[in-house]
Amino acid sequence: MLTLQILKDMEPGVFAKGEMEDTHFGLNMTTSGRMLKWIAIRGSGIPDWTIYCHFAEHSWEFIRGQGDKVCREDHIKRLVACDDEAFKMYRL
Repeated sequence: MLTLQILKDMEPGVFAKGEMEDTHFGLNMTTSGRMLKWIAIRGSGIPDWTIYCHFAEHSWEFIRGQGDKVCREDHIKRLVACDDEAFKMYRL
C-alpha cells in the first residue's frame, strides 16, 4: 500500500505500471473491452503522483508522455492501493 511516507521516500519517476481491461469493472476509458496500459509516476518537485493510461498497443513512453490522466478515485485506488494521505497527494 502506498503511504505518504513511502511517497516522500521514493525517487521521482515511474513506480508502478500494468494492464487492465477497458470496461466498467476495469479501468474504464471508453468501454471498448480492449486492454489498456497504465503507468504511475511520482513527481520531481514535491511528493505528488499521477497515473496515465492508453490502449495497450502504445509504448510505455507514449503513455507516459501522451496518455490520458486517470481522474476517478475508484480507478486510481484500483490501480495503486493507497491510504488517504497518499491519495491527497494525487495530482488531478
